[in-house]
Amino acid sequence: MRYAFRSKWVGCFVAALSVAAITGLIFPLRHVMPAVSTGVLYLLGVLLVSTYWGLGLGLLTSLASATAFNFFHIPPTGQFTIADVQNWVALGVYFVAAVVASTLATAARARALEAEERRREADLAAELARLILGASDPAESLPVAGACIADAVGIEAAEIELGWVASDDGRRAIPLVDAGTRVGTLLVPRELGPGQRAQLEDRVVPPLTALVAAATRRAQLEAQVVETKALRRSDELKTALLRTVSHDLRSPLTAIRTAATGVGSRTLDADTREELAAVIASESERLSRLVDNLLALSRLEAGTAAPRLDWCAMEEVVRSAVASVAVPDARFDVGLDPDLPLVRADATQLERALANLLENAARYSNGDPVAVRAHAHGRGLLVRVTDRGPGIAKADLERIFEPFYRAPDERGSGSGLGLAIAKGFVEVNGGRLRAQSLPGQGASFVIQLPVPEDARAPAPVSAKQ
Repeated sequence: MRYAFRSKWVGCFVAALSVAAITGLIFPLRHVMPAVSTGVLYLLGVLLVSTYWGLGLGLLTSLASATAFNFFHIPPTGQFTIADVQNWVALGVYFVAAVVASTLATAARARALEAEERRREADLAAELARLILGASDPAESLPVAGACIADAVGIEAAEIELGWVASDDGRRAIPLVDAGTRVGTLLVPRELGPGQRAQLEDRVVPPLTALVAAATRRAQLEAQVVETKALRRSDELKTALLRTVSHDLRSPLTAIRTAATGVGSRTLDADTREELAAVIASESERLSRLVDNLLALSRLEAGTAAPRLDWCAMEEVVRSAVASVAVPDARFDVGLDPDLPLVRADATQLERALANLLENAARYSNGDPVAVRAHAHGRGLLVRVTDRGPGIAKADLERIFEPFYRAPDERGSGSGLGLAIAKGFVEVNGGRLRAQSLPGQGASFVIQLPVPEDARAPAPVSAKQ
């Protein structure tokens, strides 16, 4: 029960009413039991008042009860005198019993109030732990936690700030210090009652300090974990880049240098010179594509590959991508739905992404044609590239889009950049690229692009060759 809301005036009224009611009740009981024995009934009122309004009012009720008992029921009645010594003893025993009962009731009331206060403090600590430790960023939950503290303590407002904040004219700064380090500050109104200040400093500040310190340390650890992952990822990319530079760049350079040396020999005939010139041209093209891929990946990783959005037709993007594939003897089976909606994207980036997918599929198609299909799907456009190669293991369906990653059983001499660049260019244009495959049954790469509501109104922009 909430004792704090019980008025002393209500207690006085209840005390007077209980004394009067019990005095009146004793009159008919005097005919069936000795009058002296009826005094125990006054203890009911004493216990009631002591339990709800404290020892002071309980003692006052005991005195009023003894007075009424003497005046109305102890002979001679109607006056404040006692003729029989036994009645003196009975009145004294009653008064002592009333004082003891009042004291015990008050002590029980105090323990109940203390238990209620501890329960409220435990509820407050649990709520603060849920708010501060449950949030990903401790600073976001501090305003709500401050409001909870203000409501629990009964003050106008409370604010929690990370770090050091000084007191001002209207607010008192209570430092939150953990292991000698100030992890935060509790700001409360400058004018506080003694009880409120003691409750804040003794009951609220210690658990609040521990929670803020734990949340701060957790945030620091999470930041360190993220930084460590980023550094590890950077090291992996550096290692893969060095491996690529040492192998994939060295191979065409070696071929170009060897062919160039042979071209300068006077002992070679015209046909051999022509073959060496063709080697130089093809390896130079291979080297150029590798350098372009590295530059494109660098822009995507740095977030500087911003698309130049414009209306473009997927038919032209597919046609240009097919024409740019440099895989020997590659064949493509293109089937596009008529009246495909226009998309708003960077045609050059989409062409590059699709060309990388086509080259990858042609490399593993075993000479079979690579199927290219496109159709509208809801408020989007789907482009599917399917080969009839060995397929992709389930564990590699996501990893194949990582830069420099190649499956353990992958064949061919690719650099591991084409799929990563394709995914990056599709995503910067607001789309999504995913792989689907069953081992031994080929693989499909699906590009999903959003289609604006007014996609058919503007004229298309041709893809760059």
